[in-house]
Amino acid sequence: MEIVLTGQGGPEKLRIDDTDSPAPGKGEVRVRVEASGVSFAEVQMLAHRYPMQPKYPFVPGYDLVGTVESVGAGVTGVPVGARVAALMVTGAWRTHVVVRADRVVPVPDGMDPGVAAAATMNGVTAWQMVHEVARVRAGQTVLVHGASGGVGTLLVQLAVATGARVLGTASASKHAAVRELGAEPIDYRSEDVPALVRTLAPDGVDAVFDHLGGASLPQSYDLLADGGILINYGSATTLREPNHWVVPYLRTMRRFAGWWLGKLVGRARGRRAAFYYVKPGASFNRALAEVYGLVAAGTLNPPIEKRLPLKEAATALQQLMDGKATGKIVLEA
Repeated sequence: MEIVLTGQGGPEKLRIDDTDSPAPGKGEVRVRVEASGVSFAEVQMLAHRYPMQPKYPFVPGYDLVGTVESVGAGVTGVPVGARVAALMVTGAWRTHVVVRADRVVPVPDGMDPGVAAAATMNGVTAWQMVHEVARVRAGQTVLVHGASGGVGTLLVQLAVATGARVLGTASASKHAAVRELGAEPIDYRSEDVPALVRTLAPDGVDAVFDHLGGASLPQSYDLLADGGILINYGSATTLREPNHWVVPYLRTMRRFAGWWLGKLVGRARGRRAAFYYVKPGASFNRALAEVYGLVAAGTLNPPIEKRLPLKEAATALQQLMDGKATGKIVLEA
């Protein structure tokens, strides 16, 4: 079985097919999928707003966790029966998936597949931004936009674990959950976020993690302390713009070019702006092993809002679009 996105529109554009994946080729493994995450990327793909997405129809699904059922020629080190995870970008919403053997990462024994799926793409995204891009450390103050979301909840936990102070935007109904994670919540719906952040951190914040894009970016940059960094990893606020999907990204590039130029000529007070996007490869594999280690040790807890069967992918996407999820929605095959 597989879930096919047939065209632009809403969740009704998803179709359930009986098609199955082929046998693995050279250097590939065939995985029986146990769980896969639902992400904002799929929401963007519905609206044809995701950068470089495939032509319709295609199978969505950014990541997967499952068991290796068979291996192709030349595969070593990935035995049949091994539990693995992989970053696919698209194609994971199937009961069986063929993936390159060098793209799979072992899942620790005993780890719940839904928990592992919730930690895969989101966990690496948060871990790399906190530890490799922003290099958050004790005593710093950081701002996490969307602190109750799938990535946001993990950003908060990882930043708090470094000893940093964390401010997190979320709707009022999710403030208790954000506080429990260790952050100071800010209501983005009823409060003036920039003004409140300036009150809470008069000298500015050392990092802003911004998935909103659009008009949020200059506001986020202006909140930075000397030497601070803005990390943009999405463009959620531009989802319903009527223009071509590339237009918001071109606007963002212009903004970033201005900030980079300012840094070159010494007018940026050491402030930086960076893009981040998660991608398969050796660095992803290394980071995911780190994330799974933290989850297995109980140091990192990827919250799961809901578990739904794969065939209810349309329901899962609608719930994510409605903004009702705190943490990750997981599809289980």
